Amino acid sequence: MEEGARTTTRTALLSESSSTTTLNLVLSTLVATCGSYTFGNAVGYSSPAESGIEDDLGLNTAEYSIFGSILTIGAMLGAVFSGKIADFIGRRGAMGVSEIICILGWLAILFSKDAWWLDIGRFLVGCGIGVLSYVVPVYIAEITPKNVRGTFTSFSQLMIGFGQALTFLTGSLVNWRTLALIGIIPCLVHLLGLFLVPESPRWLAKCGRIKEFEAVLQFLRGENADISQEAADIIEYTENIQWISEDGILYLFQRKYAYSILVGVGLMVFQQLGGLNGFTFYTSVIFESAGFSSKLGTIAAAVVQILMTVLGVLFIDKCGRRPLLLISVAGTCLGCFLTGLSFFLQDLQSGKELIPILVLIGVLVFLGSFQLGLAGIPWIIMSEIFPINIMVSAGSLVTFVSWVGAWIIAVTFNFSFGWSTAGTFFIFAGICGVGILFIAKLVPETKGRALEEIQISITHSLQ
Repeated sequence: MEEGARTTTRTALLSESSSTTTLNLVLSTLVATCGSYTFGNAVGYSSPAESGIEDDLGLNTAEYSIFGSILTIGAMLGAVFSGKIADFIGRRGAMGVSEIICILGWLAILFSKDAWWLDIGRFLVGCGIGVLSYVVPVYIAEITPKNVRGTFTSFSQLMIGFGQALTFLTGSLVNWRTLALIGIIPCLVHLLGLFLVPESPRWLAKCGRIKEFEAVLQFLRGENADISQEAADIIEYTENIQWISEDGILYLFQRKYAYSILVGVGLMVFQQLGGLNGFTFYTSVIFESAGFSSKLGTIAAAVVQILMTVLGVLFIDKCGRRPLLLISVAGTCLGCFLTGLSFFLQDLQSGKELIPILVLIGVLVFLGSFQLGLAGIPWIIMSEIFPINIMVSAGSLVTFVSWVGAWIIAVTFNFSFGWSTAGTFFIFAGICGVGILFIAKLVPETKGRALEEIQISITHSLQ
């Protein structure tokens, strides 16, 4: 009887309407992704601001490394509470609170007179983006129908890429205080935009606010859309799963959740430990060490990242998550290897004319490949694979792991770079190589499947 009920539920979930894209859905997604732009803007700030801050405030390399890495410490704290905040005040409320924290952080940086206020500001911005990194993809995944969920959720990564790229470009034209002032603009746009968009319908269903849930779902799917089957599936799944009160960290370590936790945490580990923050936080240092123009290299990196992110958005719902992830991780592995090879040749004092070009190719291959899939798809999969009864704890855990990995690379990169420049990138290449095997063997394909369908199949795969 139980197995028959499961089969019936799975069959019903397959009938979720493949709703057409509506203006309301597009607007809600665009407003949410302003938070992703804030994220990218914050991550991209430290590289172009480095020389100006060091000159104006007299910071040495160690002090600036603290300033760069403290963003990830703040993000870890934000990640720990992200799920609880999003569950308590809603996805929209969590985004609003995050942006207010980010604005306070940017103001502290803007008016700072010493390293202390710089670090406080950077820490606050980190807290804000730690929450945003969880709630934005979750919100978008919860408002979109299955046939366009991957494309719409990947807009989040596109905006992160835009935020980083435009901060790189703007930072080459204005001083660091002006750049901090500019950082406040997307926060304000997001805050105002939140008044124009609805709360997540799945969160409303979880809270038992059924009339609001139906009204919001109709608003998102279109005035004339038939939402009856989709609404019934969401309500049935939510009611069934809420009988299992297991939203706590200890409950995650059960056999039935092992697969989804392994996939979510594993993807974040390979996303961060493959060297991302080494390439993004210290782009200028890498180019200068190889004798290549840091300004020209930074501009090229920004352009490549935007182009590859756009390609990822276009292909994610056509090719699927797994193929793009495999291509992406293979590309990051090659990029790390080429960058390491160039510095290896430099250590041997061989091929001096080749080294700057080889470094440029390696960095561009890494950053471009990363943006194609590894940058955004782990967050998309994170928003898809966890049942609603463990979403808060599991999502917070995965987001926390991501920021811990980011902090490890941000803190250790300068030291490892000084220890062995070539060895650092060869280690990153090895980690990316292991990531290829992990994705090929363990990561499921979620393209074109309803959230409830994915979560049921994963949860019961180990039972």
